Amino acid sequence: MPTWLLILIIVVGALIVLFLVGGAIAVSRRNAASGGRLLRELAGANEALARARAEDRGWDRDTIDAAARTAHLARRPSAQITALHLVQVVDRPGTEHDEARVRITDDAGVHDVLLGRAGDAWVERTG
Repeated sequence: MPTWLLILIIVVGALIVLFLVGGAIAVSRRNAASGGRLLRELAGANEALARARAEDRGWDRDTIDAAARTAHLARRPSAQITALHLVQVVDRPGTEHDEARVRITDDAGVHDVLLGRAGDAWVERTG
Protein backbone atom coordinates (compact mmCIF):
# COMPACT_ATOMS: atom_id res chain seq x y z
CA MET A 1 0.00 0.00 0.00
CA PRO A 2 1.44 3.40 -0.96
CA THR A 3 2.49 5.69 1.90
CA TRP A 4 0.37 8.59 0.69
CA LEU A 5 -2.78 6.38 0.79
CA LEU A 6 -1.99 5.27 4.34
CA ILE A 7 -1.54 8.90 5.42
CA LEU A 8 -4.81 9.89 3.69
CA ILE A 9 -6.73 7.10 5.47
CA ILE A 10 -5.29 8.11 8.86
CA VAL A 11 -6.14 11.81 8.27
CA VAL A 12 -9.70 11.02 7.13
CA GLY A 13 -10.20 8.68 10.11
CA ALA A 14 -8.90 11.33 12.52
CA LEU A 15 -11.25 13.95 10.99
CA ILE A 16 -14.23 11.61 11.34
CA VAL A 17 -13.41 10.97 15.00
CA LEU A 18 -12.92 14.71 15.58
CA PHE A 19 -16.29 15.55 14.00
CA LEU A 20 -18.08 12.83 15.99
CA VAL A 21 -16.62 14.03 19.29
CA GLY A 22 -17.30 17.69 18.45
CA GLY A 23 -20.87 16.90 17.45
CA ALA A 24 -21.49 14.95 20.64
CA ILE A 25 -20.18 17.85 22.74
CA ALA A 26 -22.34 20.36 20.84
CA VAL A 27 -25.49 18.25 21.26
CA SER A 28 -24.76 17.77 24.96
CA ARG A 29 -24.38 21.53 25.51
CA ARG A 30 -27.55 22.30 23.55
CA ASN A 31 -29.56 19.77 25.55
CA ALA A 32 -28.21 21.11 28.83
CA ALA A 33 -29.09 24.67 27.84
CA SER A 34 -32.65 23.86 26.78
CA GLY A 35 -33.39 21.16 29.38
CA GLY A 36 -34.83 23.57 31.96
CA ARG A 37 -37.05 25.21 29.36
CA LEU A 38 -38.41 21.84 28.28
CA LEU A 39 -39.26 20.91 31.87
CA ARG A 40 -41.02 24.27 32.39
CA GLU A 41 -43.03 23.82 29.19
CA LEU A 42 -43.95 20.28 30.20
CA ALA A 43 -45.08 21.44 33.65
CA GLY A 44 -47.15 24.21 32.04
CA ALA A 45 -48.80 21.76 29.65
CA ASN A 46 -49.54 19.38 32.52
CA GLU A 47 -51.11 22.18 34.54
CA ALA A 48 -53.21 23.33 31.58
CA LEU A 49 -54.45 19.76 31.08
CA ALA A 50 -55.38 19.40 34.76
CA ARG A 51 -57.10 22.80 34.68
CA ALA A 52 -59.09 21.89 31.56
CA ARG A 53 -60.16 18.59 33.10
CA ALA A 54 -61.25 20.32 36.30
CA GLU A 55 -63.24 22.93 34.39
CA ASP A 56 -64.79 20.20 32.25
CA ARG A 57 -66.01 18.51 35.45
CA GLY A 58 -67.52 21.77 36.68
CA TRP A 59 -65.01 22.20 39.50
CA ASP A 60 -64.32 25.76 40.59
CA ARG A 61 -60.59 26.42 40.39
CA ASP A 62 -60.71 29.30 42.86
CA THR A 63 -62.33 27.03 45.47
CA ILE A 64 -59.66 24.36 44.93
CA ASP A 65 -56.86 26.94 45.19
CA ALA A 66 -58.33 28.42 48.36
CA ALA A 67 -58.66 24.97 49.97
CA ALA A 68 -55.06 24.09 49.04
CA ARG A 69 -53.79 27.40 50.39
CA THR A 70 -55.73 26.89 53.66
CA ALA A 71 -54.45 23.33 54.07
CA HIS A 72 -50.86 24.35 53.39
CA LEU A 73 -50.99 27.32 55.76
CA ALA A 74 -52.45 25.07 58.48
CA ARG A 75 -49.25 22.99 58.31
CA ARG A 76 -46.87 25.90 57.68
CA PRO A 77 -48.46 29.09 59.07
CA SER A 78 -45.48 31.32 58.30
CA ALA A 79 -45.06 30.14 54.70
CA GLN A 80 -44.93 32.69 51.92
CA ILE A 81 -46.73 30.99 49.02
CA THR A 82 -45.38 32.06 45.65
CA ALA A 83 -47.20 29.69 43.27
CA LEU A 84 -50.07 27.20 43.13
CA HIS A 85 -50.28 24.64 40.33
CA LEU A 86 -53.14 22.19 39.85
CA VAL A 87 -51.24 19.09 38.73
CA GLN A 88 -53.73 16.22 39.00
CA VAL A 89 -57.47 15.78 38.84
CA VAL A 90 -59.06 12.44 39.78
CA ASP A 91 -62.75 12.20 38.97
CA ARG A 92 -64.13 8.93 40.27
CA PRO A 93 -67.85 8.08 40.26
CA GLY A 94 -69.61 10.12 42.91
CA THR A 95 -68.31 13.43 44.21
CA GLU A 96 -67.11 12.02 47.55
CA HIS A 97 -64.23 10.25 45.73
CA ASP A 98 -63.07 13.24 43.66
CA GLU A 99 -59.48 14.36 44.27
CA ALA A 100 -57.28 17.23 43.21
CA ARG A 101 -53.52 17.47 43.76
CA VAL A 102 -52.11 21.00 44.03
CA ARG A 103 -48.37 21.68 43.95
CA ILE A 104 -47.52 24.68 46.13
CA THR A 105 -44.25 26.58 45.95
CA ASP A 106 -43.29 28.60 48.99
CA ASP A 107 -40.18 30.06 50.57
CA ALA A 108 -39.19 26.60 51.87
CA GLY A 109 -39.62 24.65 48.63
CA VAL A 110 -42.25 22.69 46.74
CA HIS A 111 -45.06 20.80 48.50
CA ASP A 112 -48.00 18.74 47.24
CA VAL A 113 -51.44 19.01 48.82
CA LEU A 114 -54.03 16.31 48.13
CA LEU A 115 -57.60 17.55 48.34
CA GLY A 116 -60.83 15.60 48.40
CA ARG A 117 -64.49 16.43 48.38
CA ALA A 118 -66.52 16.69 51.55
CA GLY A 119 -69.95 17.64 50.30
CA ASP A 120 -69.46 20.77 48.20
CA ALA A 121 -66.24 21.75 49.97
CA TRP A 122 -62.66 20.70 49.25
CA VAL A 123 -60.62 19.47 52.23
CA GLU A 124 -57.13 18.07 52.64
CA ARG A 125 -56.72 14.31 52.45
CA THR A 126 -53.75 12.37 53.67
CA GLY A 127 -52.16 9.69 51.53
